[in-house]
Amino acid sequence: MTTIRLEDIHKSYGRLEVLRGISLEIRSGQITSIVGPSGAGKTTLLQIMGTLDNPDSGRVLYDDLDVTILSDKRLSAFRNRHIGFVFQFHQLLPEFTALENVMLPALIGGSRRAEAETRAAMLLDSLGVSERAHHKPAALSGGEKQRVAVARALVNNPDIVFADEPTGSLDSRNRDEMQQLFLDLRQRFGQGFVIVTHDPELASAGERIIHMRDGLADNT
Repeated sequence: MTTIRLEDIHKSYGRLEVLRGISLEIRSGQITSIVGPSGAGKTTLLQIMGTLDNPDSGRVLYDDLDVTILSDKRLSAFRNRHIGFVFQFHQLLPEFTALENVMLPALIGGSRRAEAETRAAMLLDSLGVSERAHHKPAALSGGEKQRVAVARALVNNPDIVFADEPTGSLDSRNRDEMQQLFLDLRQRFGQGFVIVTHDPELASAGERIIHMRDGLADNT
């Protein structure tokens, strides 16, 4: 189990101070929810925690590795191997099928095509969308797209998956299904998630809730 530790994280955009000295510790096997009003800094915190952005000051450590000092090449390789992402609007590549979208991170990471395809097909089946494997995103429903996005996030068996408003574009039925999916993945695979959400029901699925306001974070 990986421990992610944030130490005195600050981040500003121009004169706007978004994060004002956040220190947190998160274990990869948990579901952690990050909640708070718009503008509180939730997505910025998630992006820094997930190595998509750098803090102005402070450190982000995965176990004893300070990822804030890695070169771009090493950081990209680390992210590909250890971190998965699920975004509100799926971010699937429209020219590729569902199966190919799921395979891509594995291929980028150096997996053989046959191995990547087997792993991707298994995940799509596990997530209940195997019959849509050879359809492109335009032919998928919103719920199906999000399940494909979750499969893509899991294909390299990451330590942690970061999800930014993963139910924000879904209707109530698909929101409920996505919440149950995260719980099922946590139970079956021990998969950890850090989820930014405005959805109180999804937030309540977390074993831990981090409340953010004005660039600061309180744990419960």
